[in-house]
Amino acid sequence: MPHLVLGYTDAVMKHRRAFLQTVAGAGVAAAQTAPQAGESDRPYWVRTMGKVAEPVLSNLAAGTLKRNMPVECVTGNVADRRKVTHLEAIGRLLAGIAPWLEVALDAGAERDLQQRYANLAREAIRSGADAQSPDFLNFHEGSQPLVDCGFLAQALLRAPNELWKKLDPATQKNLAAGLLSARAITPGQNNWLLFAATVEAALAMMGERFDGMRIDYAVRAHQQWYVGDGLYGDGARFHWDYYNSFVIQPMLLDVLRNIGTHAKTWEALLPDTLARARRYAAIQERLISPEGTFPVIGRSVCYRTGAFQLLAQMALLGELPAPLTGPGVRAALTAVMKRLLEAPGTFDDKGWLTVGFAGHQPHLGESYISTGSLYLCAGVFLPLGLGPGDAFWSGAAEEWTSRRIWRGEDAPADHAITV
Repeated sequence: MPHLVLGYTDAVMKHRRAFLQTVAGAGVAAAQTAPQAGESDRPYWVRTMGKVAEPVLSNLAAGTLKRNMPVECVTGNVADRRKVTHLEAIGRLLAGIAPWLEVALDAGAERDLQQRYANLAREAIRSGADAQSPDFLNFHEGSQPLVDCGFLAQALLRAPNELWKKLDPATQKNLAAGLLSARAITPGQNNWLLFAATVEAALAMMGERFDGMRIDYAVRAHQQWYVGDGLYGDGARFHWDYYNSFVIQPMLLDVLRNIGTHAKTWEALLPDTLARARRYAAIQERLISPEGTFPVIGRSVCYRTGAFQLLAQMALLGELPAPLTGPGVRAALTAVMKRLLEAPGTFDDKGWLTVGFAGHQPHLGESYISTGSLYLCAGVFLPLGLGPGDAFWSGAAEEWTSRRIWRGEDAPADHAITV
């Protein structure tokens, strides 16, 4: 039975049946984390996604996330990270798995799992947005919550039916209030502008009044910070890291693709934004070595597979640049996933992610990294939002660019873009 606080008992009892179903399903999900002989790519992705998602969703849905989730951070500021790490975990996780929650699936084991996780996700949002819940999330105290309100907002944009329209009215009201409260936080002059813009785009989708200035400032600033050949600076200076994939390009795309329903102000920016994203996706695919490794460059490498969110997103959107193919990108991302998420020490003995890149390497974590931060790795799962019949999944696996070139195959030369 979840831990109760005064004023929360009625809500817990109201959702008792959903909670018991959650507990009953947990053993099934746990059993699916063992390697399966001869497993094809999609079942492997679904199983791996479930291994990442299970502790966060089941605990927040039950009101036990703050009680049970460890807060690992190398710099010793556990008390500070404890104030923000839980919103990090749910926002980042849902941003990655939202397209899978939203996709129509045929009846069967995967659909059963999908429906279980969709129900858990809604229960988790209800628990996290309710001020009387033991797991009430911090939406506005300090500066970090703006970041993860942004990721949670991105999840809503990616699964509006499952994660917004199917919420009960009280939870919708609480969630909207939480996101609105994040306006108290002033974003920095860098990728943080996009967290504010993504919140506003989600509020527009939710039927709330949105602040167009926060969107305009973010997208116009990034036009100025574009440095060429598919890459943006993180602020006025370029940073050689994976923030173009962690945040910048995915959020630019999600804001511009969704806000057009509510305002046409920025629609002319989308074609160039897409062209740049295609180029960056091509670069990302070439960064994956024949062995499924990639350069460990820059900050936040502990986000692991989240480094390829943009490549995964372009596959989801059907916007992979030629000559990339869905089956080739699938094979490349599967190789990366196996290298990182199967590395010994990646999960602790209770299934929570640990700080590190290829295993448990706590000193790779910066001062802002804690357990909840790590769930940005879920960005790699975006192509699960394509049904099993899509060519991304149904085509025979193909070898990716670096694997073909390093074994001596001829290939077209790579070229920069001028957009």
